[in-house]
Amino acid sequence: MSLCHDYGPNGRAIAWETTIGAQRRGNIHVKEGISENEFAVKRKARDATLELPVLIFQSLQVNVRAGQMPPSESNGACYLKMPINAF
Repeated sequence: MSLCHDYGPNGRAIAWETTIGAQRRGNIHVKEGISENEFAVKRKARDATLELPVLIFQSLQVNVRAGQMPPSESNGACYLKMPINAF
């Protein structure tokens, strides 16, 4: 199976493929034996320590369109828009 994101933490080589078995054995968040509640607690604690990803606004605009760029505007150009004072 293909991965979505991998950042090669702690010097580990970046991976672009894995198996369900490998994830069940070694995924730090969703491995075998982790309950839904344990997962939620771990993720909330970890997520609270993370900064907003640098390209989050650009990524979301493409991701919500299933990989397609935003539609062209009246001048024929396609734009990724950034909020100025939202964050």
